[in-house]
Amino acid sequence: MKIRVVSSREEIPTLNPNEKVIHLAFRPSNKDVFMLAETCPKMEAIQLPKSYRRTVSKSIEMFLEMQKINLLEGDVWGHRKDINEYYNVSQNVLEKIQELKADRFSNEMIAEKLSRESKLNSDMILYILSRKGAELA
Repeated sequence: MKIRVVSSREEIPTLNPNEKVIHLAFRPSNKDVFMLAETCPKMEAIQLPKSYRRTVSKSIEMFLEMQKINLLEGDVWGHRKDINEYYNVSQNVLEKIQELKADRFSNEMIAEKLSRESKLNSDMILYILSRKGAELA
């Protein structure tokens, strides 16, 4: 699974319309979120660092909810945007999710366990778990 890292609002109009998961490395305004939703109509989730997530307005939260776009809290630790514009969720993490799911762990337990073991926030792990099982493979 790939997460598109966007480090400035100037990048939004240049995004591929097929992007599904986007990490914003800047504090977005309401206008930025609207432009992002317009540019990427297939978007399923936006991830923001914790400090930025707290400043998102209620109107944007409602807009994203109506558009069925998840608003996630988290970061892409150790990612260098100058090397690659995507952060890749490792296959090991996806396999570990499948293993724990097969062992009948609850989604919350899986998220808690893997957020300690991987660089992913529990919100992102819960989002991955919410996607169709076929997409995890």
